[in-house]
Order: sequence, then C-alpha cells, then structure tokens
Amino acid sequence: MTTNDEVRAGRRVAVGVGEGLAAALVALAVAAIGLFAFSAVQWPAFNSSNVTRALTTVGQVVSVALLVVSVLLIRLRKWPVVAKLASWVGISSFVTVTLGMPLAATKLYLFGISVDQEFRTEYLTRLTDSAALRDMTYVDLPPFYPAGWFWIGGRVGNVLGMDGWEVFKPYSIGLLAIAATVALVLWAQLVRADLAVGAAAAVTAMTLAYASPEAYGAVLVVFIPPVLVLAWGALHRRSGGWGAVLGTGVFLGVAACFYTLYLAIAAFTVVLMAVVAAASAVYAQRSARRRIGGRSTANLSATPESSATVGESASAPWRAVIAPFTKLVAIGGIAIVLALVVWTPYLLKMAGGAKMPSGNAFHYLPASGAQLAFPMLEFSLRGALCMIGVLWLVVRAGSSRRAQALGIGVVAIYLWTLLSMVATAAGTTLLSFRLEPVLLALLAAAGVFGFIEGTRAVYQALNEPAPLRTACAVIAALGAMAFAQTIPTVLTHEIDTAYTDTDGNGERADRRPPSAVSYYRDIDAALRAQTGRARDESVVLTADTSFLAYYPYWGFQALTSHYANPLSDFKARAATIADWSELPDSPALLAALTESPWRAPDAFLFRNDGDTYTLRLAEDVYPNDPNVKRYTVAFPKTLFTDPAFTATEFGPFTLITVRR
Repeated sequence: MTTNDEVRAGRRVAVGVGEGLAAALVALAVAAIGLFAFSAVQWPAFNSSNVTRALTTVGQVVSVALLVVSVLLIRLRKWPVVAKLASWVGISSFVTVTLGMPLAATKLYLFGISVDQEFRTEYLTRLTDSAALRDMTYVDLPPFYPAGWFWIGGRVGNVLGMDGWEVFKPYSIGLLAIAATVALVLWAQLVRADLAVGAAAAVTAMTLAYASPEAYGAVLVVFIPPVLVLAWGALHRRSGGWGAVLGTGVFLGVAACFYTLYLAIAAFTVVLMAVVAAASAVYAQRSARRRIGGRSTANLSATPESSATVGESASAPWRAVIAPFTKLVAIGGIAIVLALVVWTPYLLKMAGGAKMPSGNAFHYLPASGAQLAFPMLEFSLRGALCMIGVLWLVVRAGSSRRAQALGIGVVAIYLWTLLSMVATAAGTTLLSFRLEPVLLALLAAAGVFGFIEGTRAVYQALNEPAPLRTACAVIAALGAMAFAQTIPTVLTHEIDTAYTDTDGNGERADRRPPSAVSYYRDIDAALRAQTGRARDESVVLTADTSFLAYYPYWGFQALTSHYANPLSDFKARAATIADWSELPDSPALLAALTESPWRAPDAFLFRNDGDTYTLRLAEDVYPNDPNVKRYTVAFPKTLFTDPAFTATEFGPFTLITVRR
C-alpha cells in the first residue's frame, strides 16, 4: 500500500469513527426524549387496549418516512448533512417507538422478570449495586457470563439513581437504538449510502422482531451483517485492509464481552472466511502460473508490470495463504485483548485450580434446534424478503464481495447448526436455535440488495419506463411498513408478560392484583433490620430467586444449573440443601451451616406449607425437553426452633434469619 493510500485509509477510518460517535449521540438524544415522553403520560396497558398499538404504528410511519426522505436526498445528491441526520433520527426513532410505545405503561422490559429475563435482571441488579466484576448469584466468585452489557447498564442505572430492574427497559431500548444507528454508519462506509439505509433498516426490523427480548444479544445482531462484509473486505485482499482488520477485531472483542454464543458464530464465520480466502488465493496463484507457463517469458517481461506478474506468479502457491491467515491472527489478537477486560477474573480463578463440575449452559435442545431453519420458504413478508436474499446470494456469489461475505455467513450458520446436532451425540449442544435472528438479519440485508438490483434489472429490461422506478419504491415502502407494524404482534407474548409480571414496586402494569412479589419490599426491610447488614453482605437461600433480581443479595443457589456459574458446584449445593432438610434438630442444622464448604446462608426465604417450609428447586434432566425438572425440598419447622433463628411471615413467605 502506498503512503497516499495509507493516508486515505486512515482518514476514512477517522471520518467513520467521528460519524459513529455523532450518530450515537443523536440516537441517545432521540431515545431519551422518546422514552421520557412516553413515560410522562398515563397510558392504558398494551394487553387490554389498542391505544398504544395505534400510536406505535403512527410513530413507525414517521420513522419510515424519515428514512425515505433520507434515501431521496441521497439519490438527488442534495443536503447530505440533512440526509444523514434524517437517517440517524429515523432508525433510532424506529427502535424507540417500536419497543418503547408498547411498553410505555410498564416499568418492565420484554418478558418482564420471567423465564430467562429473571437471571438477566439479577445480573444487572448486581452490577448496578457495584461496578466490581462479580457473579450474579454466588458470593466470592468471578462472573462466568460476559459482563459487558450488564456492567454498562449498571453504570447507567447508578448514574440515573435507578435500581437494576427499573433501568433494564430504558437501557435496553436506548442502547439498541444507538447500536442500530452506529451500524447504519458502518454500512455507509461499506456500500452506497442509499443502500446502507435500506440494509440497516431491514436488519434492524428483523432484530427488533426476533432478537430484542435478548437485549444484550440484539445489539450485536445489528452489527453482524456489516461486520462480515468488513471482515471479508480485509481477508480476501492480498495487501492492505488493516483498518477492516482492526474493526473486525474490535467487534469480536466486544462480542466476547457481551455474548459468548454470538462471539462463537462470528469468530467461526471469520475463520471460515480466512480459509476460503486462502484457498481462493492459492487457486488463483496456481492458475496464474499455468497461464504464464504456456507463454513466452520474454514477451511477458516486456514491461515492468508484466515482470512483476511473472515474479509474483512464480512464487510458491502456498505463500498465498500467508496474507489472510496473518490478518486472521491479528483479528484474533485484538479480540483476545478486549475479551480479557471481562474474562480475566474468571480465567485467573480457573488457573488457580478451580474445577468446572456443573457447566450445563449448553444442555438445551428445543424442537427448533433439532432441524434446519428455512425462513425463505415461508409464505410471508419475512419469507419473501429472505427468498429474494437467497436468490441474490446465489446469483451474485461469483461477482459481489457483499454477496460472498453474507453468503459465507449464512453457510456458517447452517454448518454450526449441523455441528450442534452432531454434538447431541456427545451429550451437549451448541445452542444453534438461538442463531435464527442472525440468519434472518443476514438474509434481510441480502434481500434488500437483491430487491434493489432485481428492480434495476427489470427497469432496464423494460426500456426504463419512468413510472416503474416509482412503483418499485412504493412497493418497498409499503412492504417495510407492513412488516414494521407486525413487530408488536410478533412480540405479543413478551409484551403481555411485561404487563402481567409484578415489578419492584409491587405493582402490575395492567392494574390487576399483584403476585406474591408485592411482599418483597417488606421482606427486604425485615432482612436488613434483622441482620444489620447491607444487602450485598448477606447470602439468602430461596427458591423464589426473583427476589435476587430486585435486590442485590447473594444467593446460595441459582435458579437452575443452566444459569449457574460453573464454579459454583451446583449439584453438590443441591445435595447439601437436601441433606440439611433431613437433619434431626436445630443444633444439628446450626452445626451443618457452620461446616458448610461454601458460605452458609444468612437467611432463608421459604414458602409456608403447614408443618414445613418448602423450597421448589430444579435439576437438569437434559436431553429431555423441557430440560428442567422441578422438585420440592421440605424443611420441618422444628429445625428452626433454636433462638439463633428468627422467623417472620409475609403472606405465603417465611423469612428466617440466622444469628451467628
């Protein structure tokens, strides 16, 4: 690369970073203003009224209109700054209104505090309480699940003076709006500006519909398609492309800090790209040598350029693999350095001789993980866009770098899915079912490119009738709007749960009677008063682990082994709890607590059941589906007659604190 090329590349990177920062600030302002405005009005619940649905549609129309205006200005080459601002505001407002308006009457995010959202809220609560990298449940353990998204959210909650459960919704929506807008800026560095708007909008819409419940993963999904284009741009070149290497490495490093599975599929795809690039380079080198071998060396050497060609082609073909694999190593090195920011405590603990007896995170195989997903064969708007994307990927595989990059990404997902199915024979999986949002995002981007190129081909084949271009634009806008307004319908269950779950204030957003969670506030007050300690200084044994999602107490046992830190020894803890319940009397229980190999509970939060206190625990029963079996452990009340135990009843709960 010449010096001028290096300067231009550096300037382009600097401009891209600057625009990304500006876009992030715009998106932050849009999300903050929008969410504040939504919260300022007393809206009816989404699950009992169509008011917020109607207003969501209005907001989506305005957002799509801004994106259309942006594309028109780009095509007309007018007011480029206005065009960029319109696209940034359009896509960030689309995210904000599509998620924020349906959830406007609740303080909870999609899925409330139910299912997986419970442990995610617990993690955010832990890191809101303290910036230290600590496990979500277990005291004195470093985190196993990547802390990046949760740590940032915890700092946001700390600055805003909000509890973890309360900051979850605005933080999730705001960061996703920022991510979608910055991804648009990245697209604009890789493809024509109008194509960038279309691709970013399609990927964002798919992400909102199918990935937004996992907010910490969704912020990566919107980046994966353009990052793969960026990575392929680096790996297929014989020289240069180091800016793309840096960008790819940074993304993989951030993914390692946010979501391990998406890191795995992205890294797997990049490695596959390097292999394909190396094989292509070797093939091209051998082909060049064969061509040169059949010609006169003297004729080919008539010019300096031809002499260089001869020299390059005469080198051993295997040397062609050096460039892509050197860049791959550089990408990996950058990613590892960034990953160590959150993984260092855990790795140090492992290096100290800790074992992993209870790592069951991969023990889940739903029906969707046992078959290949073919969204392109569905009779729907989603299916149509994906089918156009598949056709474009196949037709343009030999001539378009974009198609090659996205196509390798799609192939990688199907390969990963097959590997996951094979892994079931070894008693585990690779959780391939969670990659469907990534597949949809890749096919959506390809679908946009295919639609634009396809309509251009038809336009030219029909001798360029002027109304056809307008008609195609109208069809695209109508299709986009039709899909956009179905997103709340796709998320109906997740939205409804946010209204039916009881929040940290003891209220349900649908104004119906709250669940037993409403007693948590009184339990928290009593626990602190009786122990005399701060929340993060007490360990609580309870099966109602949502209590730990609202208040940053340490837990003695996690919800299930799948969410438990592998260093926690989940099975042994479960066996110990069962052993405690079978002890003869209070002195024996107090002695057992003293001799516990882990820090013993400072309090028990039971359910009251006649003459016993009960805990409803869980065990892993993979390969069964469901993969969790619930069972009840009953503690006779006679175990807590010693004065060292203080029992207080709260509705269906009994809190027992331990004085040592």
